[in-house]
Amino acid sequence: MAAAAEDDVAPPTASGYLDPSYWDERFGKEEHYEWFKDFSHFRHLLAPLLSPSLSVRPPPPLITPQSCRAVSVTRSSAPSLHVQVLEVGCGSSRLGEELLREGVAGGITCVDLSPVAVQRMRDRLAAQGTKGVDVVVADMLDLPFEPESFDLVIEKGTMDVLFVDSGDPWNPKPTTVNNVMKMLECMHRVLKPEGIFVSITFGQPHFRRRFFEAPEFTWSVEYSTFGDGFHYFFYTLKKGKRLLESNNYQNIIPAAPIINMVREELESEDFIFRTNVDEL
Repeated sequence: MAAAAEDDVAPPTASGYLDPSYWDERFGKEEHYEWFKDFSHFRHLLAPLLSPSLSVRPPPPLITPQSCRAVSVTRSSAPSLHVQVLEVGCGSSRLGEELLREGVAGGITCVDLSPVAVQRMRDRLAAQGTKGVDVVVADMLDLPFEPESFDLVIEKGTMDVLFVDSGDPWNPKPTTVNNVMKMLECMHRVLKPEGIFVSITFGQPHFRRRFFEAPEFTWSVEYSTFGDGFHYFFYTLKKGKRLLESNNYQNIIPAAPIINMVREELESEDFIFRTNVDEL
């Protein structure tokens, strides 16, 4: 993983993350960065949502910068999973490729607001000979997809950007509230009936519930945590399940792999980002 914080690409203030030009400049230089950990750290939570059988299947080999340049990404080691997946705010992440290796065969679409990020990802996939991942320039507040297009929608740290200038976390600014609701309305709209929205975030339940449980949404809300030192929250929102599973908020999760990442977490941009948000 490219250590973005060590390369001094973080903006001077947290509000800089809201500037589209910041991301274009950053992605023009950055080869790879995984916000809120890579797939290996939350696979035990995400894989069962793709197919229950995946929870007991060993993970495929990890994608590394070296292996990406050497071989194309294929599904040969995994059973085909005919689900349509949308990743919102892909940036320079390789989550889409990891999902392809898991066996997702229904189609993976990765979107980002930055045309620079999108073009670099397209170039990388073409160089690898990877097919099955579409990359699209799109605004998460106004997604250009038909209703009920995806079985699974994933965002990893993307919604957190909307909160960097939110003011009091107990009483966010109206602009923040409006933008977060626009984003969630888009996620809900493009999900198929009984589709699943996954949000990987620093946002604690007492700050996120007011948004996730707004009356216009039909999804149930569950959450799990992963990570050492400080926790990342993994929210699972199942469309159409609110009446059946409402108020069953704490999810019982499969055991997480034991990974000691305390030192890495303290040195990563995730920690810097969280510190900036907490100080607002």
